[in-house]
Amino acid sequence: MPDRNALALAILEAIEEPALIVVGSVVEAANQAARLLLGAMIEGRDLRFAIRHPRALDMILAGRAEELEVIGIGDVDRPWSLSVRPLAKGSVLVRLADRSALRSAERMRTDFVANASHELRTPLATIIGYAETLSEDGPVDEATRERFGSTIETEARRMLRIVEDLMSLSRIEADRFRAPDEQVDMGEVARIAIENAAPLLDRRKCQIQADIEQALPVAGDFGQLLQLADNLIGNAIRYGCNDKSCAISVSVRTDGARVIFVVTDQGDGIAPEHLPRLTERFYRVDSARSRESGGTGLGLAIVKHIVERHRGSLDIRSEAGRGTEVSVTLPAV
Repeated sequence: MPDRNALALAILEAIEEPALIVVGSVVEAANQAARLLLGAMIEGRDLRFAIRHPRALDMILAGRAEELEVIGIGDVDRPWSLSVRPLAKGSVLVRLADRSALRSAERMRTDFVANASHELRTPLATIIGYAETLSEDGPVDEATRERFGSTIETEARRMLRIVEDLMSLSRIEADRFRAPDEQVDMGEVARIAIENAAPLLDRRKCQIQADIEQALPVAGDFGQLLQLADNLIGNAIRYGCNDKSCAISVSVRTDGARVIFVVTDQGDGIAPEHLPRLTERFYRVDSARSRESGGTGLGLAIVKHIVERHRGSLDIRSEAGRGTEVSVTLPAV
């Protein structure tokens, strides 16, 4: 029969999060995660050398079964859930569960709600203001009525686009762990997206140069991949067409076991400090320009989630004044 102390130490080491066995105020044993966090020499030393949080110390030394949310053990701002469980002969098991990911997710949800509320509040305030003016007693000339009515319609459609994009994100995230299993031709997707972009191309006086190979099958969700292509081509037209260049390039090709979809423009480009944040929800390089062009700030976030669901990769390369290239790489069937 194995030695009980050796078995207890083996169990302690098997715990992935930092864990200690404390007797009185002395650390009798610590697993590797605890030694990495609190110091390699903590075993055999007073607990107060390792943990200096007053409430945490009081709870551990009291030896009762309790839990506590704490910040500042090991790292200044790192959040932990500390639990104490009594063992035999006055010893206690102390475990620290890292709550950084949970805290980050909570912060992301809070920021998302705040950003979504702000994006919807702005057009809603405009609609209410114009509608109140039109409903007031007194004459309103026809030109003013038409202008107010047009603005109300524009802002209502903007709100609708935001709501539709939010619903798209929700559906994509709900399916993110379910791998798509349709056989989809990315060449066909690209051609349909180019056709869909025709009205926007006419308004912006742009042209698309397409280079699409034949038979480019991937395992995918046709609707989501078309949305991806629509978003990338739409972004290139909105932000990549200017007085210097009115040409957008769309290519789809195979590279071994991969299918690569690339959209390139020769527009103003994007400064390097913005590139890491482009796929964040509601992040805009130029807020005013994005709203004027009909953007919701959610297009690239949707693209990123679609790519992740399809087990692919997204690469955005840009240089201020020299245009932008966005490439999506997907596993071929």
